[in-house]
Amino acid sequence: MQIAALDGIRLNYRIDGNPAGAPVVFGNSLGTDLRLWDKVLPLLPKGLKYIRYDKRGHGLSDAPPPPYGMGALVTDVEKLMEHLGVQGAVFVGLSIGGMIAQGLAAKRLDLVRAMVLSNTGAKIGTREMWQDRIDAVNAGGLAAVVDPTMQRWFSKPFHETDEFHAWRNMFLRCPADGWTGCGAAIAGTDFMTTTSALRLPTLGIAGSEDGSTPPDLVRETTALVPGSEFQVIRGAGHLPCVERPEEYARILSDFLTRQGLGA
Repeated sequence: MQIAALDGIRLNYRIDGNPAGAPVVFGNSLGTDLRLWDKVLPLLPKGLKYIRYDKRGHGLSDAPPPPYGMGALVTDVEKLMEHLGVQGAVFVGLSIGGMIAQGLAAKRLDLVRAMVLSNTGAKIGTREMWQDRIDAVNAGGLAAVVDPTMQRWFSKPFHETDEFHAWRNMFLRCPADGWTGCGAAIAGTDFMTTTSALRLPTLGIAGSEDGSTPPDLVRETTALVPGSEFQVIRGAGHLPCVERPEEYARILSDFLTRQGLGA
């Protein structure tokens, strides 16, 4: 593990690949840590620098008291990238990680040369919906929301696998403060206008069975950026990098190659 002591927050991060290579930064979903990308990274182009991190309230990073603002989550990764001397990265963000990607691109285009908006939206759900979930977690812990979340996240066949139970356990072990804090950040975010103003290479990736951010939402968000691309991974839910890592890696690798990265 590597810990970056930033201004007011300690973030866990990991670097794989070539330390001198062009940077690719990954942002995780709500309720997962940087292991989300374990099956994809070995399949991506060699020679690049792959940076993963646990956002605040997740994994081995600090979990300050909730609520969090999306601005704080964007600032966290901005400071991490500055700490690592990273500029001009491709930012791959899934779910709330995709919202962070949009916010960072709007704030610091020098840090982001291209972005991948995976299973995300410019706006996800409503304040009322998120408040109901936050209230449930405050009352009963993550066990109060785990089963409906897993239904939205994974395709039915995946529920029959042993790996499904590992992801369910990861979700349950997320700090409740981290989950509710980031849930509040999602609830308060509407990037429709912000993302519409962005002008950078953008790829959207959706899962056909995603019950959290359905393909139409991802498509509409991606289309806010002129010239963007969009792909649907069939048979996958909210975490296609888990259910269909080979296809996910192929789509991502092709995009990286078109940005002049990889081979």
